[in-house]
Amino acid sequence: MKRKNIFVLCIFIVAIFMIFLNKTNKNEKGIPDKTGSWAQINQNVQRSSDWQQFVKDSEFKLGERRVKGSWNTPSGKEDYYEIKFGTYPSLDGSTVSIPMAVEFSRQHLGFSDEDSNDFASFSTTHYAYENLILRKPNTLGMIRTTNTFLDEYHPVDLIIVTEPSDEEINLAKEKNVEMIIEPVCYDAFVFITHKDNTVDNLTIEQIQKIYSGEITNWKDVGGNNQEIKAYQREQNSGSQTAMENLVMKGIPMLPPNMIKIAEGMGMLVDVVGEYENSQASIGYTYKYYIDTLYKNENIKVLKVNGVSPENENLKNKTYPFTTNYYGVIRKEDEQNTAGKFLKWMLSPEGQKCIEQAGYIPLN
Repeated sequence: MKRKNIFVLCIFIVAIFMIFLNKTNKNEKGIPDKTGSWAQINQNVQRSSDWQQFVKDSEFKLGERRVKGSWNTPSGKEDYYEIKFGTYPSLDGSTVSIPMAVEFSRQHLGFSDEDSNDFASFSTTHYAYENLILRKPNTLGMIRTTNTFLDEYHPVDLIIVTEPSDEEINLAKEKNVEMIIEPVCYDAFVFITHKDNTVDNLTIEQIQKIYSGEITNWKDVGGNNQEIKAYQREQNSGSQTAMENLVMKGIPMLPPNMIKIAEGMGMLVDVVGEYENSQASIGYTYKYYIDTLYKNENIKVLKVNGVSPENENLKNKTYPFTTNYYGVIRKEDEQNTAGKFLKWMLSPEGQKCIEQAGYIPLN
């Protein structure tokens, strides 16, 4: 009996280990759980049922990895390779732009959804700017297949990101790097609260006063008598930069020790949607993110100045916090692969691909 109990215990330990191993390699939707941007996504990124191939005979290709020879090792012969570098740019960017990069690899490289998701892995906004400015590689992404290659040591050519922070702009100046920053699509910077909150609309002034500490109770903006639990993101995250530049416009926000910080957009969405927070929480993110990449049934999006962030209201810019995602390159690369790819992104064909990935094109 004792031996049987030990056996059952061993089986239980193995089962727990396998569950843990599976969770460290897969998220709930079965997509590889990478670090960086993929850690902030809880939805499948896959092509739509009406997906179309827009790009024919792309000029942007991966290089080839060819066996050049082999040498003897203790475990047998191993091949070594000759690398032929390609013309596909090394990309990095913000979490919200991952599906755009996935779509580009489908269009230009003919990858399956699974291979495209493996190929496109971004290090998030601040690290992407650093990689571009400092000419560093994106070590998270661009996984090679057996017959294609993108040099893992090649510095990032182009990033697809939200607007740069002051720190990132100053870093570029310090390193004498001039950046070309081109908008490639529209999105809405939105404010979210718990779905049970009776407040559906806030003015710009009310939002500013909440985040500067002047308004601290929902009753002061037409809601219940509850203390407002205001969440913000960490410094230099894409959404924090947008909050400071697009919304606050120089009005000081409450310091971090007096407000709740959420590291990662997924964490912010979840804490706002938590049941114990009831109707008290407020936070901010991008509409594309909560529509496509990270869903939580317990949140709702607030109108701002009575205007909802519908696509048409973004195109005509009646929604106050209409923003863009940007393609960013070093100016010195304007005539190289980076500049050519950015030009393609802004072309009618590139805009069709961006729209097919679920973004709002420029025109």
